[in-house]
Amino acid sequence: MSRIGNKMISLPEKVSIAVSDAHVSVEGPKGKLEWDLPEGIALEQNDGDVVLKRDNDHRKVRALHGLARSLIANMVEGVSTGFVKELEIQGVGFRAAVKGDKLDLSLGFSHPVEHPIPSELTVTVNENTKIKVEGIDKQQVGQFAAHVRAYYPPEPYKGKGVRYVGEYVRRKAGKSVQ
Repeated sequence: MSRIGNKMISLPEKVSIAVSDAHVSVEGPKGKLEWDLPEGIALEQNDGDVVLKRDNDHRKVRALHGLARSLIANMVEGVSTGFVKELEIQGVGFRAAVKGDKLDLSLGFSHPVEHPIPSELTVTVNENTKIKVEGIDKQQVGQFAAHVRAYYPPEPYKGKGVRYVGEYVRRKAGKSVQ
């Protein structure tokens, strides 16, 4: 019995969900997202609520039950409020800027790092060191932020690098003289 898969998804006022065969389409004020339901999972709509049911108790179907419910709940949240990831850059001379459809990062390398920005995402840079990634697809927002962070993850000695806002970086002591 899936605890997550059996939870109801309540739809906000301006969000509508449509199902044809196994294709789910969620539309709201921020945009539209689509996804195909896996085999063995069915979607039922009641007055403003959505419930996912599974056909049988095979291991694979049980595993996909909670996953499908979580993905559809994220789609509903994305088209109604959207998702945001915030990154900050720490280090002397490290900066970021948006140039057209690319994020230009100066991270102490001999060359600037240019990361393409997908058309579905909105990326803004404040104070040259604070990057804000916004979009309706949770996976895409998180993946873009992870790619940017991977260019220079925070290092434990001086704390330089790209980190999520509020991320704790465990610091190490440097060399000590005996």
